[in-house]
Amino acid sequence: MKNTSAASHASSGPTLSRREFLYRAAAVGGTGLLLNTLNAWGASVGSTENGPPALSGDGKGKTIIILGAGLAGMTAAYELGKLGYTCRILEARDFAGGRCQTARKGFTLKEYGGEEQVCQFDEGQYINHGPWRIPYNHQSTLHYTKLFQVPLEIMVNDNDVAWVYREGAPGPLLNRRVRQLEIKADMRGHVAELLAKAVKDDKLDNELTVEDKRLLLNYLAHEGHLSKNDLKYRGGEGRGFKVYPGAGTDPGPGMESDPLGFKELLGSELGNVYSGVHEIWQQATMFQPVGGMDSIAKAFEKRVGKDIRYGTIVQAIRQQEDGVSIDYRDAVTGATGSVHGDFCLCTLPLSVMGSIANDFSPQFKEALRAAPYLPVGKIGLQMKRRFWEEDDFIYGGHIRTNFQGIGDITLPSTGWQSQKGVLLGYYNFASQATEISAMSLQERTDFALAAGQKIFPSYRESCEAAFSVAWHRVPYNLGGWATWTPEARKTAYPLLWQGEGRVLLAGEHMSYLGGWQAGAIESAWQQVAKIHQRMGA
Repeated sequence: MKNTSAASHASSGPTLSRREFLYRAAAVGGTGLLLNTLNAWGASVGSTENGPPALSGDGKGKTIIILGAGLAGMTAAYELGKLGYTCRILEARDFAGGRCQTARKGFTLKEYGGEEQVCQFDEGQYINHGPWRIPYNHQSTLHYTKLFQVPLEIMVNDNDVAWVYREGAPGPLLNRRVRQLEIKADMRGHVAELLAKAVKDDKLDNELTVEDKRLLLNYLAHEGHLSKNDLKYRGGEGRGFKVYPGAGTDPGPGMESDPLGFKELLGSELGNVYSGVHEIWQQATMFQPVGGMDSIAKAFEKRVGKDIRYGTIVQAIRQQEDGVSIDYRDAVTGATGSVHGDFCLCTLPLSVMGSIANDFSPQFKEALRAAPYLPVGKIGLQMKRRFWEEDDFIYGGHIRTNFQGIGDITLPSTGWQSQKGVLLGYYNFASQATEISAMSLQERTDFALAAGQKIFPSYRESCEAAFSVAWHRVPYNLGGWATWTPEARKTAYPLLWQGEGRVLLAGEHMSYLGGWQAGAIESAWQQVAKIHQRMGA
């Protein structure tokens, strides 16, 4: 779709930075629109592979050094290990998984310049503060969840019953919470009525035959819940009832609720919160591992953990004619050392690579700086009562808001009808993520609670614990994910993809699946094949 109108407006109005534009995209359309915007800028998110490369040969006697025990590093170690290679994984943290993290009771995080944070959630409660959903078409991720028998459950990614709340929206819908199903039913009904009348009054007679008009009117009456007699839209069961029917001899009122006015909906732009067709990687239902996303990382760690040296901070990458040497420092003792291998696969974020000494060429060093990392923040709020279920009958999905720094409030897709639950209080990006990350931990919590209180009367009083993360301040990540401009994709990306000498790169940043676990996995698959070929096996 060409953005000619957008370009026209941009040329005549004030300019926006890429970060601010990303934030506004997320505020208007949630993370789906944000990722779609990144896709348009060259960070595609369509997975194309569903299994590792079929390789033959023997890597015995050869050592591969892997930097980082995230999903890319552990994928590579697992696949190379099957071929007989000796893999040595250097990991700065005391656990594996990289950004594939889940905060639960006792989990500790300390951001640069921040307080040490220990998760105080109850046993069994958690928040996926890293990756938190898997689309059906990321078959590479699903390959390993099936192979490693990681149980999955449905993640409710879209819920028609969830609230939409627009602060500052014009007209009578100002600061009023409305269910998505009401908006969808009413927008479709009003639009169908308009089109039906145009067809009936022969205003489209140059486009449609008599039979075409009859069939289209039937469709519009069905799609928009229009009266067959006068093609009027007066609401319908799809948008809910004023009072729901019950049991007994009296069916109860069963009165269909009154539709929102067409002009009100158009003026409030509430119709823009949904699309009739889901984005291919943002379906209504997605997957999540039972018990937390880090179940995937733990499944890998179970198989390659013997190869991981934890608490090992990479200091320098040096290449020789016969291999690669990695200088490191022990995170606990401060002792230094070096390890040598035939080849190196570096899966560290590009944002971290700038602090590591190396002997790369000037062109390669410049390419390493070509993809800045997006500031990203999340907060999990443990509620002592699942008021969204008990009071509002909402089971999972996103509460759509336009609150700056909040974006969508996401309800848990697990633990239905239990006493407590952890919801995602904000998911912010770019400049807003940077601003909120400067707050203290308590200030972040207060900020999230103040927003949610506008929608749910029990929000603040129900909160009993919080856990927040600002990925751009997290050591060994320094950002959510890499953002590539079209120009950088053309120049820097191919150079990095080829690697230099005996060093290759892998990770979500070395894929067109930016921000997704599938990007890390699939980049590792391809680089494993390249290493195997380069080693002459």
